Amino acid sequence: MRWAGLYLRSRHVPAALVMAIGGVVLMWSLWSIFSNSRDVGLPMVILTVLVVVAALTTTLGGPDTALELTGSLPVFLRRAAHLLVAFLVVVLPLLITLATEARFGPAGLVVRDAAGLLGLTALGAAAIGPARAWFLPLGWTLAAVMFPHAEPLLGRVLTWPAQAPESTAAAVTAGVLAAAGLIAYAVAGPAKRAAADR
Repeated sequence: MRWAGLYLRSRHVPAALVMAIGGVVLMWSLWSIFSNSRDVGLPMVILTVLVVVAALTTTLGGPDTALELTGSLPVFLRRAAHLLVAFLVVVLPLLITLATEARFGPAGLVVRDAAGLLGLTALGAAAIGPARAWFLPLGWTLAAVMFPHAEPLLGRVLTWPAQAPESTAAAVTAGVLAAAGLIAYAVAGPAKRAAADR
């Protein structure tokens, strides 16, 4: 268990969890206090998923990548497990709210956007490092929320985070991003940090 504790601390997991859960609690509280509707608006649901994903981005890299390669568990399994746990950290608090007075749903949209945005973030971590991995998900999501397009198919693909939960194009896009991010991150790991980032 000592290894697990060191791993979690080196990845700043406790602080990231506080920020992620705190973000959900803050959004839930604001909606509960200031809205008469029980169902949270879709833009706020999407942005809350983004906030939680962004909070977990720092956990995708540690201070010494070479040291992590020496663990007994194959590193690609550890990285894949890390992403799967991060997915649960994003999804579970939001799904729990479905039983409360401020519901972040529908569940399909939360699961789809969490998987797609985490995949996109993992791709960013593998390509440019965890410190900047949240840039693309942030930009993509904000553009999708501000300028959603239901037609044509390319519009649904490009604005997948803001599409209706039943959108097949959005689900496929999110699935492709999730799979690509999982594979890229599990195999390659986080990009090496530049000297300026240290």
